[in-house]
Amino acid sequence: MRILLLMDPFIPVPPVHYGGIERVIYDIACQYVKMGHSVTIVSGPNSKSPDKLIEYGRNSDIQYIKIDWKLSLELFSILRKEIKTHDVIHNFGRLFWMFLIFFSKIKKVQTYMRFISPRNIKILNKIGCRNITYTAVSDAIVKTGISGGGNWKTVYNCTPIEQFEFVADVPSQAPLFFIGRLERCKGAHTAIKVAQLTKRKLIIAGTISPIEEEINYFENELRPHFDGELIQFIGPIDNERKNKIFGSCAAMLLPVEWYEPFPIVLPESYACGTPILAFPGGGVPEGIIHGQTGYISTSAEEMASQVKEIDKLSRKKCRELAVELYSDLKIANDYFQIYSN
Repeated sequence: MRILLLMDPFIPVPPVHYGGIERVIYDIACQYVKMGHSVTIVSGPNSKSPDKLIEYGRNSDIQYIKIDWKLSLELFSILRKEIKTHDVIHNFGRLFWMFLIFFSKIKKVQTYMRFISPRNIKILNKIGCRNITYTAVSDAIVKTGISGGGNWKTVYNCTPIEQFEFVADVPSQAPLFFIGRLERCKGAHTAIKVAQLTKRKLIIAGTISPIEEEINYFENELRPHFDGELIQFIGPIDNERKNKIFGSCAAMLLPVEWYEPFPIVLPESYACGTPILAFPGGGVPEGIIHGQTGYISTSAEEMASQVKEIDKLSRKKCRELAVELYSDLKIANDYFQIYSN
């Protein structure tokens, strides 16, 4: 099959540090090439592809980019040509990118990794968009868009299992780990409070947001706690360092304060056998078997009490879940079934 994978140009595919869905695109592309399929990745500068790559637009922080007609026309020109030589176009970026091909016969897949406004979907379905399947990375996200109508499927985020080593046992006082973009909604401040309540070392990794209010959050509510002992901040990290840190930690803390779609750090953590303590935002509960692969809580105090129960969780079950439900091969096959139907 000839597959085109499309993404916004702002973050390279795959990302070096921050970037979730950009990582998934590259991982499934690699699997498709291994299966013998032809793959074209259409994405921003500094991207890579295991097969064909077409670059457009420019890299920039996604928070500040506005879609202009120059960017749109650049991409439309690419799609007008590529539609003739592909069997499916799978868009992980903005729905608007599909504008020129809405009414073509080619198989189309639109994937969402964020809260959806069903209004656009409803309009699109009313005007007769042909041969399109909508997917989202959790049942929770599907529920935000399904009222717009259309054919919907849940396909979770994945991780390249072979890049993460399973660690069956860690010391009883192994550190806790937080990883994510350092914005308030991700809950790093709560993770710090949990570490302080339990006197358990916490390693924090992540990218500092360029948004002014989030910079203030980082400088005023996070940085003052970084002492290098109880709370250690290590900045953004790649998969190699993730593998080492996940494998050495007792649990990952995920105290989100927003409607989290389905964090890629969840399968990454599980791949190393590391359980997760989380708040129940968005699709997070779909990935956690309470009492086996992690715990769900609603406050820092409750999460702190669960830290004492980490040893009751199964690192083996975490790894099994990563392989069974969230591997790059599993998710590539899930999408391919949609392409083929």
